[in-house]
Amino acid sequence: MKKILLTVLVVFAIKTTAQEKAIPVFKDGEAQIVAAFSDDSKWIRTDLWVETTFDSDGDGRLDRMHTAITRPLQTETEGLKLPVVYESSPYYSGVANGGRELFWNVKHELGETVPNPFHPEVKRTGKRPIISNSQIKTWVPRGYVVVHSSSPGTGLSDGAPTVGGDNESLAPKAVVDWLNGRVKGFASRTGNETVSAYWSTGKVGMTGTSYNGTIPLAAATTGVAGLEAIIPIAPNTSYYHYYRSNGLVRSPGGYLGEDIDVLYDFIHSGKEENRARNNKVIRDTEMANGMDRASGDYNNFWAGRDYINDMRPMKAALLMSHGFNDWNVMPEHSFRIYERAKEMGLPTQVYYHQNGHGGPPPMKMMNRWFTRYLHGVENNVEADAKAWIVRENDQRNEPTAYADYPNPAAKPVTFYLTPGAPKAGSLTLNSTISKGKEMLVDNYSFTADALAQADFTEHRLLYASPILKEDVHISGRSTITIKAASSKKAVNLSVYLVSLPWSKGRRIKITDNIITRGWADLQNHTSLTEGTPLKPGAFYEMTFNLQPDDQIIKKGQQIGLMIFSSDSEYTLLPKPGTELTIDLKGTKLILPIVGGENAFKKSIE
Repeated sequence: MKKILLTVLVVFAIKTTAQEKAIPVFKDGEAQIVAAFSDDSKWIRTDLWVETTFDSDGDGRLDRMHTAITRPLQTETEGLKLPVVYESSPYYSGVANGGRELFWNVKHELGETVPNPFHPEVKRTGKRPIISNSQIKTWVPRGYVVVHSSSPGTGLSDGAPTVGGDNESLAPKAVVDWLNGRVKGFASRTGNETVSAYWSTGKVGMTGTSYNGTIPLAAATTGVAGLEAIIPIAPNTSYYHYYRSNGLVRSPGGYLGEDIDVLYDFIHSGKEENRARNNKVIRDTEMANGMDRASGDYNNFWAGRDYINDMRPMKAALLMSHGFNDWNVMPEHSFRIYERAKEMGLPTQVYYHQNGHGGPPPMKMMNRWFTRYLHGVENNVEADAKAWIVRENDQRNEPTAYADYPNPAAKPVTFYLTPGAPKAGSLTLNSTISKGKEMLVDNYSFTADALAQADFTEHRLLYASPILKEDVHISGRSTITIKAASSKKAVNLSVYLVSLPWSKGRRIKITDNIITRGWADLQNHTSLTEGTPLKPGAFYEMTFNLQPDDQIIKKGQQIGLMIFSSDSEYTLLPKPGTELTIDLKGTKLILPIVGGENAFKKSIE
């Protein structure tokens, strides 16, 4: 009898074990790694083509987007349905090779027409069914399906790259629609055999860095149902703000002479037989007629590539990530979208670090975000701090929590300028002693770093605060109002906020010298959409923001305002000699200081 009972128990135990299905596991509000999902040899990898609603390459058929899936075996053998982490990119299948010939010549006067740069051919790379391996090892073991797609006109996707055009929003929308059973997916690029996402719950989260971070926002602006959450990392949210600043033609950091047509050429890896038509319609007509390197003004072309104008339908929860010292995709890109999303009442959170381009939020933050909005686990992420900022000497995975960004305790403090050229003048709270005019002579041969370090130079104006006896915390956007005159009808205007004395050596930190910076075209003093040539010698008043920042300026330092003309790393580089005159009485700097004017006064007493 005991043997019979033991046999029954063993059989029951075996059957029970066999019937246990692998499911996502959660602890402390985060999806955990599940052993059954972690064996990559058992992952199912397939690719397909998702049909869109547009024909951007003009071949008479709706474009199809090449899409790749990586999912746990259990989605096939056990009927398991899982949410999706999705990343899309124009870079997956190769980019253009070349040197300076790919970029615009920048050594010319503002408004002068110069020949187009060299147009390269992109050699397509990549193998099926693997479009990319990004995100997979992070999310599949935690109970997600990972999806990748190549954006229009790249890789094995149909269409034309438009660098921010509507098709780059509608393409990822189509993939989300397919994951929810609303549009067709096909087993081949031109065939009729359909493929369904029977393993998908329909809940989708998107993430990615740089251009790959732009696409989640682009998709979210369509309001597509099922896109529950996005985590854009250093996203380009406006191609005008990427290639222009306040009316000025300005290159992204590290890519002097790049413009939107250069980026188009860089990513155009799609069908060879479609490239000539795409080039004619997109690059040589739409972009050539709209990008306007002559004036740098904001127009309908740029407005159509500014995602803040398309946010009304957006419903996805938004976790932004950016570096305050990202001088490629500058921090204003995330800030402006974060501010608008808050105004719209969307779930929002922002993570800022002190380094350069890229850098995702800590895994814990991303995990909680996707766990809440894709798996539906009530982990109370909505009650977490709105802003997480990595302080100057901390690790990226150790951000400090704040009620919001900008810091709610930051108040605008107005500083005025007193003369001192060609040495340094002063920044003061006293408006009555700000008077006189000072002049600088443009010369791009001197870098901004060299100008900031110079004790004596005619090529910049510098104004410094008293030496700080206590730390000063700046949080938000600094604003400058400048009254200036040029000896020519157009002039570059560059403004840096620096920490002095300038730190030198191999061990300096990225936060040691530059606080923030900004650029503008004085021709746009009254309008971003219509600049007017300057009358030489006449004074014009212009107000604009510097890049947003959150930085603690340590005691012993001085806050310095540096005004100069051509910036050798970012602007056009006209022939040296243009004179820029600043009317000090009509010029002021507003800094967002935590604690306001009283905190600053205390820091210098």
